[in-house]
Formats: sequence, C-alpha cells, structure tokens
Amino acid sequence: MNEAKEKAVVVFSGGQDSTTCLFWALEHFDEVETVTFDYQQRHRKEIETAAAIAEAQGVRHHLLDMSLLHQLAPNALTRDDIAVEHKEGELPSTFVPGRNLLFLSFATILARQIGAKHVVTGVCQTDFSGYPDCRDMFIKSLNVTLNLSMDDEFVLHTPLMWLDKKETWALADDLGVLETVREQTLTCYNGIPGDGCGECPACELRRRGLEQHLAAKEESR
Repeated sequence: MNEAKEKAVVVFSGGQDSTTCLFWALEHFDEVETVTFDYQQRHRKEIETAAAIAEAQGVRHHLLDMSLLHQLAPNALTRDDIAVEHKEGELPSTFVPGRNLLFLSFATILARQIGAKHVVTGVCQTDFSGYPDCRDMFIKSLNVTLNLSMDDEFVLHTPLMWLDKKETWALADDLGVLETVREQTLTCYNGIPGDGCGECPACELRRRGLEQHLAAKEESR
C-alpha cells in the first residue's frame, strides 16, 4: 500500500501491538501522530512508555483524558482489587467495555482536527482473547458509522487483524524494529516493561510468539 502525502493517527498504548503499528504507519504515511488515552489504568507506566517511544521517533504525541472509563467500567486494568483472570465461558477480567469504541471514535475526531484521514489501531481477531471490540466486523461497522457521523471519509487500518503473535513479531522484524519493540514496549499486565513478568496472560502470549518467530527464523537460515 502506498498512501502518499497522507497523514495518520495511531492509537498508541506503548505496547507491542500498537508500537508495531506505529512503525508500520511510519512506513506507509508521510506524517504520523499518536494518541494515548488516560483511563486511569492500573499502570501509569503505560502512558510514560508511549510518550517516550513517540518522542524517540520524533512523533507528536497526544494524551486524552478518558477517565470516565475508570468510572463506568471497573475491570482488572483499572482496579487493583480485581484479579487478571479468564474464566471459561466469560470475557476476561481485563476486558474494558466500550474501550475501542471510544478510543477509535475520539481518535477519529482528533484526526479530523489535525487533517488526517487515516487511523491505525493494533486490534487483532487472531489473538484477541474473546474481546468483541477487536473483531474485524466491529471495525468495519464503526468505520462506516464514523464516516456517516462526520460526513467524511476516514479509513480505520488494522495491520495486525489477521496476524497471530508470531506473525506480529515477524512484522516488527521485517520493519527492522524487533529489538526496539522487545526492549522498549510495555505489554505486561503487571506493569513490567520489556519481556515483562513472564507469568501473566499478556506476557505468556508475547513470549510464545517471540519464541516461535525466532525458531522459524533460525530454521530458515
């Protein structure tokens, strides 16, 4: 894809997926800005990490207040007294109802203000933990709704939608930023950057994908 002379906004948490999307966007668009949402998440380090990565890449970083999510949607990412768990037949305790709906809506409003037509998000239906707002159908539906609501033509991009974690690491490698993503991002539910705690579901998924990618890379040599 060649989106020459185009501008994009990346929904940016400073985690593995959104950081990979940032570098993908830098390859595909002439101008890129990032937006991070403060919803009083358990680990403030996430916001600091996002700001640091954006600064290192020379990318403008917006921080928007979304504290109403903390008020409306108690979950393991906003409450210290709620455990990170995933019971069979239920959504994970880390699911934040309405998060991607609100994030993408506000990111698109921001895009309109700064003259961008593209919004990039790291949602993924392959490794999505059952989150309904990470599904391709939801993104396509929301894209139509946003365009109707503002009488405009924005495009929601999901470069990771059909990639598993192994393939996401491969994409970062192809972009030449595997070590940057591995060392500088924060994916861990316990707020530990880089390889994280190694025990929470996010770390396990991340580690397994990295090991699979590195093994496949070694076999191909």
